[in-house]
Amino acid sequence: MGAAQDKAESFGPLTPAMFHVLLALAGDDLHGYAILKEVELRTGGKVRLSTGTLYGIIKRLLNDGLVVELRSRPAESNDDERRRYYRLTPQGRQVATAEAERMDEILSIARSRNLLKKIRTA
Repeated sequence: MGAAQDKAESFGPLTPAMFHVLLALAGDDLHGYAILKEVELRTGGKVRLSTGTLYGIIKRLLNDGLVVELRSRPAESNDDERRRYYRLTPQGRQVATAEAERMDEILSIARSRNLLKKIRTA
């Protein structure tokens, strides 16, 4: 196991809400409201983050170097100057990957114990 993987694993396990934010940003750069909507959409409405929870998570992810706030903006026609856009850093992607792999190992055990019958795809 490499040093980068060791460092990524030192962040986990993540809270479910933190992992959902990282998953949302793994697809694209997003502003806060778009992150909330992406999480809600991807979970079929089962996870709804409050703005307070989201911005607390973003603050922590920024401090930990897992996301960055973008200085560049989208085209003016698609932009609202009040929005702040966030991007997953390479370290943030490593942490999200390590968490997904940790969960995959746990789910593998659950399947071997007949707790999960079928493999679901995203």
